[in-house]
Amino acid sequence: MAHSHAHPHDELDSGPPRPALATTLAAIVVALTVATIGAMIALWPHDVPAAQNPYGQKGVTTVDATVTKVSPFDCKSGQQGPDGMVTVDGDCANVEARTAEGTAAFQLDSARFRAGIDVGDEIRVIRIAPDGQDPTYEFLDFKRGTPLIVLSLVFAVLVVAVARWRGLFAIIGVGLTLLALTRWLLPALLAGESPILVAVVGSTAIMIMLLYLAHGVSIRTTSALFGTLFGIACTAFIGVLSTGWTSLNGIGSEDDQTLIATVSTLSMHEIVAASMVIAGLGVLNDVTVTQASAVWELRALQPVATRRSLFASAMRIGRDHIASSVYTLVFAYAGSAMTVLLLITAYQRGLAEMATTEQIAQEIVRTLVGAIGLVLAVPVTTAFAVALAPGPDEDREPVGDRPDDGGPASRRSASGARTAEDRLDGSSWSPRRSVGRRRLEE
Repeated sequence: MAHSHAHPHDELDSGPPRPALATTLAAIVVALTVATIGAMIALWPHDVPAAQNPYGQKGVTTVDATVTKVSPFDCKSGQQGPDGMVTVDGDCANVEARTAEGTAAFQLDSARFRAGIDVGDEIRVIRIAPDGQDPTYEFLDFKRGTPLIVLSLVFAVLVVAVARWRGLFAIIGVGLTLLALTRWLLPALLAGESPILVAVVGSTAIMIMLLYLAHGVSIRTTSALFGTLFGIACTAFIGVLSTGWTSLNGIGSEDDQTLIATVSTLSMHEIVAASMVIAGLGVLNDVTVTQASAVWELRALQPVATRRSLFASAMRIGRDHIASSVYTLVFAYAGSAMTVLLLITAYQRGLAEMATTEQIAQEIVRTLVGAIGLVLAVPVTTAFAVALAPGPDEDREPVGDRPDDGGPASRRSASGARTAEDRLDGSSWSPRRSVGRRRLEE
């Protein structure tokens, strides 16, 4: 697989292998994979509780429709709207839509009407037809299948166009991840298996699959895998402790209450801890892969550097990555919780006061636990990568220290050797052709 989707720059990982190390690491990864598969089989969901679909009851169905008429009317602000909710300023609307069997008529409250609905919109409506009675209709949602498909295709084309084989394999990995989540992880949680154990086993399986699929089979990828697994373990351990310490019960929203009413056997506080592991996977994987790659690139450009010096250089990169990743976590939460944050502002309640509520505290703890796992994973991944990367080559002078180089640059020496900028594409003298051919690839 490493050769099937490698690009020229990846040849820094090519050359004669270190058979003893490669064999040892292969044995460790194979044993880890077998243990993970065994754990997945042991936790395989059986007797998953099936809740009653609210739209699958007798006489209740959902149908496709196309809006044909929208007639606003004054529903008197502050009065009860057609769905029992108190209306906000503005009009409600009588809506007619065409279905396969005729015309569906229903009302929209002012909030939904103000959100926007126009003639020609494709929607889904709830058809309620008790025995012997004419059907009535309620608005369910807009049909978004086509826009989502188009956006997904555009994303896939751009990823493949820019990242080529790596992008293609990454997209395949995303598909396999979604399959693992929907066919194993989520059903296992519903079946009553230990949420934190399911999250750790599922995350381990997903990371083994994704890392080798997207980045190829190499010692560099293996070092990133070890760092990632350490981060998963730390996140799980700290998540369990933090959930109990902060007394999070997992019931902070209407959806949480609906879930516990539907599947009463769920341990919601353990679900919260499990969600911390899953939520941090993306950023954690990003950081560990970057750190491992940084170590290999630094070794290629500094073949005589000691391991200690190599670790220090890589950690300077890691500190910048930690800072940007923390921002990523905070902004991701702020974006996903924008409605809640707006509501807090509208209520004119202080953030410190609202932060202790179940709904907000869950997200704060989830973000902090994920960030702690990420921060701890950076030095550990760097240490793994430095230990597994080739050692210093005493026969090669470091890049930029050669007398005829004059330091960094893109100048040639008198002998015609190219400097660091050219070496990265491997067109002339480089660690890939000297050190790399002998030591950098396994």
